[in-house]
Amino acid sequence: MGVLDRRTVLVGALTATTVVMAGCGGDQPSEEVPTTQAPPQTAKAAFDRLMAGNRRWIDGNLDHPDRDPDRRELLARNQQPYGVVLACIDSRVPPELVFDTGLGDLFVMRTGGLAVGPVVTGSVEYGPMTGGTPLIMVLGHQRCGAVAAAYKSLREGTPLPGNLQSIVEALRPAYERMDSPGEDPVETMTRIQIELTAQDLRRNNDLAPMVERGAVSVVAAYYNLDTGRVEVLDGAPA
Repeated sequence: MGVLDRRTVLVGALTATTVVMAGCGGDQPSEEVPTTQAPPQTAKAAFDRLMAGNRRWIDGNLDHPDRDPDRRELLARNQQPYGVVLACIDSRVPPELVFDTGLGDLFVMRTGGLAVGPVVTGSVEYGPMTGGTPLIMVLGHQRCGAVAAAYKSLREGTPLPGNLQSIVEALRPAYERMDSPGEDPVETMTRIQIELTAQDLRRNNDLAPMVERGAVSVVAAYYNLDTGRVEVLDGAPA
C-alpha cells in the first residue's frame, strides 16, 4: 500500500475532534485533527485519562498511543492537547511517559523544583486561554535535587552560583511555610512547593474565572520515583 493510500485509510478510520488550535505563533484555523481517541473535553475526563495512563505506567502495560509517523503527519498543522503539565526538569519524570500519552496530548513545561515566573505562568495559561485545554497538573516528585539544593542554601544562608540562585528565591515561600520539617525536610518542602504553585495558578487573574466556572481544574500531584505512582495532593476534579 502506498503512503497516500495508507494515510487515506487511516484518516477514514480515525475520529475527528472539535476545533483546534495551531502551534506556537501560528494561526488558529477551524480545522479538525483526526486522532485515534478523541481528546477529553472536560477536566474530569482529562484527569481520568491521565491517571489511567499512570496506572499502565506503574503496571508496565503500556499502550504507547499515537507515537508514529502517521500521528506526526496528522498533527503537523494543528493540535488540541487536553492537559497542561508543569513538572520538574528531573530526567526521571518525563510526563509523556509517566502518563503513557502520545504526540499532541500534553503541553509540558519543566522547571527546576517547579520554580515559576511570568514566562512560565504564561506558558501554563496558553492552552486553557487559547485552546480550551481543561486540565492543569502541577507535578512535583520524590527526591527533588532542586528542592534539596534550595533547602540547603536557605538553611545555611549560602547562595547558589549564577542563575541557580533564582531557583532558590522562587522556592523561598515553600521553605518559609515549613512549620515543621518532619523526618525528611526536602520531601516536606517539595509537597508545600507543589501545593503553593497550584494555589497560585488557581488564584491568578487570568485562570481564576475559568476555575470558578469549572472550565479548568488545577491539580497538585506528587510523583513517587520508587513506584512510578502519581499521588494527587489536592484539586482532583469531581
